[in-house]
Amino acid sequence: MHALIVLSHPDPGSLTHAVAARIADGVVAAGHTATRADLAAEGFDPRFSDADLAAHRGRTAIPDDILAEQRRIDQADALVLVYPVYWWSMPGLLKGWIDRVFSNGWAYDDRSGDGIRKLLGRLPVHLVALGGADLRTYARHGYFGAMRTQIDHGIFDYCGAPVATTELMVDTDPGETAAAHLDTAHALGRRLFNDARSTRAA
Repeated sequence: MHALIVLSHPDPGSLTHAVAARIADGVVAAGHTATRADLAAEGFDPRFSDADLAAHRGRTAIPDDILAEQRRIDQADALVLVYPVYWWSMPGLLKGWIDRVFSNGWAYDDRSGDGIRKLLGRLPVHLVALGGADLRTYARHGYFGAMRTQIDHGIFDYCGAPVATTELMVDTDPGETAAAHLDTAHALGRRLFNDARSTRAA
């Protein structure tokens, strides 16, 4: 089975990149394959343009760069998003990727007049967010719940894509945080398709 790991961070030496690499290592160690899509390095344009709007309204074809992204997802058995938490959400680059790639007619369809058809039920999603605050801060202000409402439910449930895991990696012991996160990432990669199969069966 194949995992597409999409990451959004401008620094290739960041912990976000290291976590994505360890997830990929775990997937391979479990006998599967993984591709990392580095949106910053690839120069993905997150701006929702007039061409995207016209395609959304069914007036023109989907732009070629978006078709290429959709093909990458179509070839995957699981989608993993790895990103730092910016202002209690995902970075603008990753949100723009979702805005443009999860298009009407591919991720969902609301054009029939019979309600919304969710088109991504076959695609398990794994979310891995790296935060700078501690868990007490997230809990005290309800940030983690708000993020799950916005991302897990507001984006992926709208398309029917089951969120198999949501991992929030935050600061714990300054001397051990990075190593612990990398161990967690490798373990997530190793069990990725076990999680995917259980989600599909549910």
